[in-house]
Amino acid sequence: MIKIILKKGREESLRRFHPWVFSGAIAEVQGNPAEGDIVAVYAADGSFMAYGHYQIGSIAVRVLSFDDSALRPDYWEIMLSKALAVRVGCGLHGAAETDCYRLVHGEGDNLPGLIIDYYGGVCVMQAHSVGMFRAKKQITEGLKKVYGDDLKAVYDKSSGTAPFKAGLELVDGYMYKKDGFSDDEQIVLENGHKFIVNWTEGQKTGFFLDQRENRALVGSLSKGRNVLNLFCYTGGFSIYALASGALHVDSVDSSKKAMMMVDRNVALNGFDPSLHTSLCCDAIDYLKGVPEGKYDLMIVDPPAFAKHRGSLKNALRAYQRLNAAAISKVASGGFVFTYSCSQVVDKEAFALAVFSAAAQAGRSVRILDRLNQPCDHSVNIYHPEGEYLKGLLLYVE
Repeated sequence: MIKIILKKGREESLRRFHPWVFSGAIAEVQGNPAEGDIVAVYAADGSFMAYGHYQIGSIAVRVLSFDDSALRPDYWEIMLSKALAVRVGCGLHGAAETDCYRLVHGEGDNLPGLIIDYYGGVCVMQAHSVGMFRAKKQITEGLKKVYGDDLKAVYDKSSGTAPFKAGLELVDGYMYKKDGFSDDEQIVLENGHKFIVNWTEGQKTGFFLDQRENRALVGSLSKGRNVLNLFCYTGGFSIYALASGALHVDSVDSSKKAMMMVDRNVALNGFDPSLHTSLCCDAIDYLKGVPEGKYDLMIVDPPAFAKHRGSLKNALRAYQRLNAAAISKVASGGFVFTYSCSQVVDKEAFALAVFSAAAQAGRSVRILDRLNQPCDHSVNIYHPEGEYLKGLLLYVE
């Protein structure tokens, strides 16, 4: 077993169960680990701290366990069973009206570098580290044991998330298929609404499961309103608004594939097509041309504007400009749901950007609710960095 020896005093974060070891905290590496190997981490005084995946970069070790459980042959089955138990406890797994959820949310489920989304019997996996990428087969076997006959397929979609390393075959594909299974997409239920999820061609794992509760909130406020869904992707918010009695919904996204899926989802749920319009164009450009007061409910859910801290300032300016445009255009007495999924933008910074946007628009704005990611996107209390989705529900006079 390769040993990682920490500098004196640099073990305190591990004593507080933070799941990362930074390269600057390492005094010595005893051995020659390959990236993705499981290594043992020790304090300067020789006391054992943790086992984890070794990687090259600022984060040198992603912790798998603070005891020897990471070395056990049934480790993956145990950890995946624990993750599933959380979803059962949240009322997601086995729910009559919802059959899709996130099974593994990285550090939130004590599996750093791993994402697994569940779509009605299909697990879509994304490895964000070499260690998790190399463990795909063991993870798949663990999923087969945890779900049993309910598991239809396991699809690996790590080509866009796993770090590129020589020797890694970063090609997406099925790790497992049940006999007779041949589809690349599936109809799933979310709170009784139907959605087509295509995990091979869609963004991320095929659907944005983290907005489930926020979509329901949009639905609760949509009756009798004209709704604009910006950056709509496959129309999640739009479907909830239509189901709740919106007068009309306009869905805007620059992706032709996404807009085709929106139309399919509208038809799948049996809505009158005259109540919905799909607009394939740049969302920001479209918003600039919107007449004031046309919409009395807007959803502003852009992709991450900041992938790293170096782009934070530009991202905050972009959030301010976007929200100023939305706040200035929404009808009096209207609602604006605004979000940021940029992990490096914290709640305070995002709220300040929206405050600046409201001031720029010169309108009276109230915060009615602060919005977050749902229970299947849990945050490890020792790893607050896992809280990435933040949103505000605004009332604009």
